[in-house]
Amino acid sequence: MGKVDTNKKLKENSLLKTAFEFFTTKGFSKTSITDIVSKAGVAKGTFYLYFKDKYDIRNKLISHKSSQLFKNAIADLGDKLDALPFEEKIIKVSDHIINQLNENQSLLTFISKNLSWGIFKTAITSPVSDDDVDFSSIYEKLLSEAPKGIKDPEIMLFMIIELVSSTCYSAILYKEPCSLEKLKPYLYNNIRMMIAQHEGNAK
Repeated sequence: MGKVDTNKKLKENSLLKTAFEFFTTKGFSKTSITDIVSKAGVAKGTFYLYFKDKYDIRNKLISHKSSQLFKNAIADLGDKLDALPFEEKIIKVSDHIINQLNENQSLLTFISKNLSWGIFKTAITSPVSDDDVDFSSIYEKLLSEAPKGIKDPEIMLFMIIELVSSTCYSAILYKEPCSLEKLKPYLYNNIRMMIAQHEGNAK
């Protein structure tokens, strides 16, 4: 990477980092582009070289932060994943991501408040950083490893993501309806049942 490209990447990263700080402390609605560029130390015009508007930088941040969660999970679990059945892979990765969010509750709040299926699908195909996980290959790999004949695997993964996101948000932040550790066995049993239901529907 040349000097010009390096400087561009530094400016983009500075804007992303600054926006994340504002969004998780001041809140998305109360943060302006002027706030972001002032603290990042760049001109307002520079912001628009990288992002269309405030929603665009928010969506790219969600994509980037989600990618980091998956990257950490896959790196830490390593070869252990390969030997596991499909449903246990999903649960192991989910468990690792849940633990990361439990340790970084501001990130949990930011992602849970703003994550939608549309943004998730964008994250799959549009990595923000060269360091981001290639979501598309992971996603396709998960779908290809699903048991043969499973019906609507994309709907199944959507339901699992929604379930994990909503239940863990309440358990981690508010201990509702119970602690995270008490919730986990029920959550993972429900994931197994979801997968089994989609296997059953295919028959």
